Amino acid sequence: MPAHEGYDVVIVGGGHNGLVAAAYLARAGRSVLVLERLGSTGGAAVSTRPFAGVDARLSRYSYLVSLLPRKIVRDLSLDFRVRGRTVSSYTPVERDGRPTGLLVGGGERRTREAFARLTGSDREYEAWQRFYGMTGRVAQQVFPTLTEPLPTREELRARIDDEEAWRVLFEEPVGVAVEENFADDLVRGVVLTDALIGTFADAHDPSLRQNRCFLYHVIGGGTGAWDVPVGGMGALTDAISAAARGAGAVIATGHEVLRIETDGRAAEVTYRTADGEGVVGARHVLVNASPQELAHLTGDEPPTPAEGAQLKVNMLLKRLPRLRDTSVDPREAFSGTFHIAEGYEQLATAHAQAASGELPTAPPSEIYCHSLTDPSILGQDLVEQGYQTLTLFGLHTPARLFERDNDAVRAELLKSTLAQLEAHLAEPLADCLATDADGRPCIEAKTPLDLERDLRLPGGNIFHRDLAFPYAQEGTGRWGVETRHANVLLCGAGAVRGGGVSGVPGHNAAMAVLEGAVD
Repeated sequence: MPAHEGYDVVIVGGGHNGLVAAAYLARAGRSVLVLERLGSTGGAAVSTRPFAGVDARLSRYSYLVSLLPRKIVRDLSLDFRVRGRTVSSYTPVERDGRPTGLLVGGGERRTREAFARLTGSDREYEAWQRFYGMTGRVAQQVFPTLTEPLPTREELRARIDDEEAWRVLFEEPVGVAVEENFADDLVRGVVLTDALIGTFADAHDPSLRQNRCFLYHVIGGGTGAWDVPVGGMGALTDAISAAARGAGAVIATGHEVLRIETDGRAAEVTYRTADGEGVVGARHVLVNASPQELAHLTGDEPPTPAEGAQLKVNMLLKRLPRLRDTSVDPREAFSGTFHIAEGYEQLATAHAQAASGELPTAPPSEIYCHSLTDPSILGQDLVEQGYQTLTLFGLHTPARLFERDNDAVRAELLKSTLAQLEAHLAEPLADCLATDADGRPCIEAKTPLDLERDLRLPGGNIFHRDLAFPYAQEGTGRWGVETRHANVLLCGAGAVRGGGVSGVPGHNAAMAVLEGAVD
């Protein structure tokens, strides 16, 4: 139970953003209470041992880190590190009846040679260098603004100071630039995937939701690099939780918030535990939950429902499978992002099928092998035996497809997704899967409806709602965390500049409180 009846700040939800806010505010001398519904903190940024009797600690829902500013790590003195991957990506494909693929990484010369071997010339590699040189320059300008008050649209445009980049990223569908710059279908697909991870959209969607997703995927850290969290994603949550507690924040798990009542200056938060209901007072309330949940708690009109569109699969292998493309070592191919069925036309077809209410016949996905970069997530005996983790992120599978029968559709989609992977393997994946203490294969899958049930992500949407461009828009307020209630702030992924494992909404909500924006 909370230590006393009133706090300067009550934070609803102990996900990583709520913990970041708690740490900043407690370090600034505010009394802080975090109320978390589940029995542990972390939300989607957690590590678990999902397979019975197996000492493998997987990042269960979120896998890589890019958007977490070093500023937050430094400010909070977090005991947390990331490790870069030696390979950016590998994408297998069959060309002229033979297995081949595109390996990006391992040095400039090797990457250039990989492009030439796949496409027959240096043209695509040179286009790649130009295109990502442009996004890199944008990243250097945009990423630092994420922890500053929201710039206006024109201020951000002036800061970028590149009209072509502004057009490509902010004004026209990113599919236009992909088709203008690249000719090879596979290369186009590799570029486009960053616009589609967790976002159900076509390359030419006029809403530009794919552009917003692409932008957040290429600006992280000012470089766009996606790194492996050492110790798993739970290591980050544990470090932030320790920082918050160390600064004096009270973190109460098993406390489900039922409602928030506020007059704009003082609030009462009603919660439920196994022992009954309670009420705690607060000057400010920060909500580390979705905009839909915020509306439910305050009695406001909820926003447009969100919809997730991803399949998440966790696996443990006894060994990495051999590849049909013998020119690349499996340890190298799986050490970056392993793209599956993500050619440009394949992505378009999968989206069209899903939009019409059908499961994609060739579901696109990508795989990350955390343990190749950071074997510390495995027990020493597993490391010595050559075990590896695989986490898969499937695209273009909106929540609506699972509503008729979540379990049956999950099983069907998992089977077809793994079949797409196996098309590029020289041996059955089943031969490589480890088994748990009960003899069952070490594999689990989560649909958008599973994520909604387990984590209360609306529609399973990992961003809580469509991402927004990182500049001020009507109703966004100074920090992008404000609500219609002066002393209630949104500090989760649904804030402007939310989404992904970043801590940015938590930082920004704390800054809004500390500068007196809601006093």
